[in-house]
Amino acid sequence: MESIIDRMQDEATGVPVRTVKSFMSKVPSVFTGQDLVSWMMRNLDVEDQVEALHLAHLMSSHGYFFPIDDHMLTVKNDNTYYRFQTPCFWPSRCGEPENTDYAVYLCKRTMQNKQRLELADYEAENLARLQKMFSRKWEFIFMQAEAQAKVDKKRDKLERKVLDSQERAFWDVHRPVPGCVNTTEVDIKKACRMNRHSKMSRPNYAVPGGRISPSVSEADLHTPADTIRHEIDALRRKLEKRRVKISKVVECYIAYYQQYAEFDAFITSPDTSNPWISDGTEFWEQEKTMNPREIPQRRVKRWAFSIEELLSDPAGRDQFSKFLDKEFSGENLKFWLACQELKGLAMREVNKKVHEIFSEFLAPGAHNPVNVDCQIMELVRRRMEMRGDNAPTRFVFDEAQDHIFKLMKSDSYSRYLRSDQYKEFLCGTRKKSKKRLEIRKV
Repeated sequence: MESIIDRMQDEATGVPVRTVKSFMSKVPSVFTGQDLVSWMMRNLDVEDQVEALHLAHLMSSHGYFFPIDDHMLTVKNDNTYYRFQTPCFWPSRCGEPENTDYAVYLCKRTMQNKQRLELADYEAENLARLQKMFSRKWEFIFMQAEAQAKVDKKRDKLERKVLDSQERAFWDVHRPVPGCVNTTEVDIKKACRMNRHSKMSRPNYAVPGGRISPSVSEADLHTPADTIRHEIDALRRKLEKRRVKISKVVECYIAYYQQYAEFDAFITSPDTSNPWISDGTEFWEQEKTMNPREIPQRRVKRWAFSIEELLSDPAGRDQFSKFLDKEFSGENLKFWLACQELKGLAMREVNKKVHEIFSEFLAPGAHNPVNVDCQIMELVRRRMEMRGDNAPTRFVFDEAQDHIFKLMKSDSYSRYLRSDQYKEFLCGTRKKSKKRLEIRKV
């Protein structure tokens, strides 16, 4: 991709880049999607316009060029304006940015009183979450953002406009709009290194009867045991090498501690006595209660951490199930729970349970059909038709279960947290806990 970008940016034969004059301002260093697609048709080995547009979309999704007025990194074959990304922001030349860098960038955007720099809804939500995560060092982040904003003000107006758009596009790649594909999940540096030609070392095995060729000496030959020892040493060296930055690990630990400190009885004193000190069971009885009036507030707050936390709590599962029934999608949770139950059954019960799940959720004319794509449906049906040693196992629905879980996580779970049902339930536990405190004071 980068070699194609270099050809595109050639002053003589590349994509025509120009400054466009509008009514009251200038738009510097831009080109149209039509110019880009036509250049690809002329200079690259593409069969038709659809293939050229697909290639342009892939390159844009990796951040090599971007639309100047949109967070969605796509390319259209029209007069929409695009701009090349500066090489220092290319995915292969910069690592995965830290959350603190993103917080500084969003904070800086709020300081600049420009309409084009206003935060989108998802960016405002990210800023609020980061401010909560880095509450102890937010003053330092704010000072960094303030210093960067002062430097930006000293730049030329057109230069500042170009740099602002390039920085925005960089974060659109690494912190994409919800629903867009995150192309940075695979480390592109490793992908670039894989393309380099490296000399592969092949193990040499001793051959009875002397040399295998005149060009190979006896000293070059190794026994299989030597080769395996060499491989073990190489694997041990890889284990000793760190794959993640220490700063990133520390940041994750701190964020986890701050999030769960309220729920650790050694850090935050519970309403009841500390079970680790008093050996009392009152705390555990309160934790496993299913009565909505007796569920403590901190237990309900944990449901908002992740869908895994919600589903691991029996009361949370029950409340989420009621919400899904109102949304006419309760079959998704029923199917997921049935698959979870299937994985823990005895072998003699698996075959019967598999056919029950298939007939209820996935078979034609099922009583509670779930929404899975045609490829997964076809895969499950082929597995269900197998017999003998290849008969359906407890893992026959894994792909369908993962698909349904992702649907619940990306759609139903977020809507549940925003729903009046969850907010009222949370407020109800707050009122109950306040009354308990007042009674204790009396």
